[in-house]
Amino acid sequence: MSEPTFSVITPSYRQARWLRLCAASVADQGVEVEHIVQDNLSGPEVTEALAPFPHAKLAAEKDGGMYDAINRGWEKAGGEILAWLNCDEQYLPGTLEAVAGHFRNHPETDILFADAVVVDEGGNYLCSRQVLPPWLEHTWICHLQTLSCATFFRRQLIRERSFWLDPRWRVAGDADLIIRMLRAGVRVDVLRRYASVFLDNGGNLGLSPRAVEERDALAGEAPRWMQALRPWWVAQHRLRRLGHGLYGPRPFGYDIYTEASPQKRVHFDVPRPTFYWQSRMK
Repeated sequence: MSEPTFSVITPSYRQARWLRLCAASVADQGVEVEHIVQDNLSGPEVTEALAPFPHAKLAAEKDGGMYDAINRGWEKAGGEILAWLNCDEQYLPGTLEAVAGHFRNHPETDILFADAVVVDEGGNYLCSRQVLPPWLEHTWICHLQTLSCATFFRRQLIRERSFWLDPRWRVAGDADLIIRMLRAGVRVDVLRRYASVFLDNGGNLGLSPRAVEERDALAGEAPRWMQALRPWWVAQHRLRRLGHGLYGPRPFGYDIYTEASPQKRVHFDVPRPTFYWQSRMK
């Protein structure tokens, strides 16, 4: 694979407000990328939001939820590297070029995880989400500490090894997918850079009571011995984070599109970053 090409899937349903910013962040990556917006018949506002972005392919059809929509997009995808980016998420500048370089230089890597920035509706900084290569036990019993907006897969994992998302989950499908991949022994790696922004607008499904219920249900499917050792997995994860210096993120800056500036990225400085994520669920 000399020059990886990307297929980015965006599941869409009545989020044109954010979709135009998401599409802009994919369009300016400077690499070959196929952006498939898999929309659940939202209406003409989606077409209008994507009008400035001829690279984006709109697939408007009824789906069975977010994970079914992503699967449908992946079935259409032609890129060597697959990812999904929700409507209210964005890639930071240079993300896909850096991801492509990592996959070129590390042919053994099957899945690549990167760091993300959590912001509010105005694009203002809330916290940093720096990640570690996930361990099966911690992911299954505790939580998935990576974000889907900063996760990238080699195409053969999905198209040849059939690691599709399971639509029976409404919120925890990404955790279920990673657990199945880890159990199968796929090779994971981390790209230590901020790749994406995740919007915490107070209504995210991933931060909702439904998400807690599904995470508990997923943990309940783990072997009993693994469940009994939950305090151990938590302690090990915290020690790993401490050892990698992730409890003290360094000052940085990021550039994103905002509703006030949909055509030009706006710069935000973060002189005092924090790892602590205080949920804004309404």
